[in-house]
Amino acid sequence: METIEKIRAAIRDVPDFPKPGILFKDLTPLMADGSLLRGAIGLFVDACRELRPDKIVGIEARGFIFGSAVATALGCGFVPIRKKGKLPWKTHGKAYALEYGQAEIEIHQDAVTEGARVVLIDDLLATGGTACAAIELLRETGADLLEVQFLVELDFLEGRIVLGDVPVRSFLHY
Repeated sequence: METIEKIRAAIRDVPDFPKPGILFKDLTPLMADGSLLRGAIGLFVDACRELRPDKIVGIEARGFIFGSAVATALGCGFVPIRKKGKLPWKTHGKAYALEYGQAEIEIHQDAVTEGARVVLIDDLLATGGTACAAIELLRETGADLLEVQFLVELDFLEGRIVLGDVPVRSFLHY
């Protein structure tokens, strides 16, 4: 079986999580399998290699898992985008809407310099709110955002539309 299909088979559907009516895509079984985790990271590495980024930016928390491994494989820097109040230095922040309220993410002001070639990585694209806020943060830094990459995209939620004109790559579609 091809790697991508093995990865798909390992993703567990969890009904009614985190609330009734949601079918959650649980990636932890694939992350628990060393071979599948290596395969998933390999998908990102192969896609990023051709883009030649200076930095990989990962969104908290699962974007850290994939993004830091990709940065290590490529020999480039890794930059975390975290929930408000979790970074210890001067930050840029961006608030965004959630279904029942608001959240905010932050990036260190000196983490990405103007013109730096970056790829933004996260595990899953759903409605696109968090990724859109991350894109706006990176634009504020002056970064050259090459692409946004996700292991999984829930196409029916149309999160890609919210991301605008940024190139988006997803390896698995539901």
